[in-house]
Amino acid sequence: MDKAERRKLKFRAWRRGFREMDLLMGSFADAHIDDLSDADLAEFERLLATPDWEVFAWLMGQKPVPDNYKSPLLDQILSFRYEAHSG
Repeated sequence: MDKAERRKLKFRAWRRGFREMDLLMGSFADAHIDDLSDADLAEFERLLATPDWEVFAWLMGQKPVPDNYKSPLLDQILSFRYEAHSG
């Protein structure tokens, strides 16, 4: 994926349905978008296309992550969220 496509994903990550998701997904994109593989970028794009309240519930531990969304990338986002709020 080229730089322009990565910038578009970063933009989308910061323009979610509500501010909490902007902060979670946008901050993750700022920190990691340039280092993600094409497969991870495709998975990130899929997460961005998933309804915000579903993803937010997974990130907050309010609902279990469905098997079809479990991935190393989502694990990385979950860890990032935790690290971002732990210090």
